[in-house]
Amino acid sequence: MSARRLTRKEKQAHTRSRLIQAAGTVFARRGLHHASIDDVAEEAGFTKGAFYANFASKEELFLAMLDVRFAARLEELERATASDEPPEEQARQAGADFSRAIAADPEWERLFFEFAAHAGRNEPFRRELVKRYRGLRKQIEELYRRRIERDPEMDAAPLSLERLSLMTFAMVNGMALEKMLEPDAVDDELYGTMLMIFFAGLRTLVQEGSAFQAG
Repeated sequence: MSARRLTRKEKQAHTRSRLIQAAGTVFARRGLHHASIDDVAEEAGFTKGAFYANFASKEELFLAMLDVRFAARLEELERATASDEPPEEQARQAGADFSRAIAADPEWERLFFEFAAHAGRNEPFRRELVKRYRGLRKQIEELYRRRIERDPEMDAAPLSLERLSLMTFAMVNGMALEKMLEPDAVDDELYGTMLMIFFAGLRTLVQEGSAFQAG
């Protein structure tokens, strides 16, 4: 039996996937500014025309790569928060998952910070990057909301869900930066420990009826 022919939509999805995979290799090898669109297309086995049929620029390609990464991280968080473990233990598990992801592909964090610095000098790209950030934070807020429904005590936490999501985002980025700069000082347990202490402290504030308010 002959193999089924791919539809046009399937072919395009396959091409995009190949380009995204190739970009990770090329960007890691040459860096953002030295890697060219020709390099990415050649690595993927396509022409420059195939690249431009799917992406308008290197920045747009990076955003597609980011979408894939964010989707994977969200799946991990969904698994971690779906259990009936206390929030502190769920936080430890989420931290361990993220540490494993960094260890599996350390080049990604270097690439991410390179593009983040680039966004600081490219306003259109910065806006698109922030749009992705806010979208993921909104999804994380929803995960927290569903978790709080199973732990009504935490509903009295002195932080809005928006603030809570932003703070955990800031922690993960800070940890990733430290891991990139000083890998020997940042062990695989650090981020999980940070999150566990954060949520344990949050629970203590709730239990003590703290008047503290943070947005």
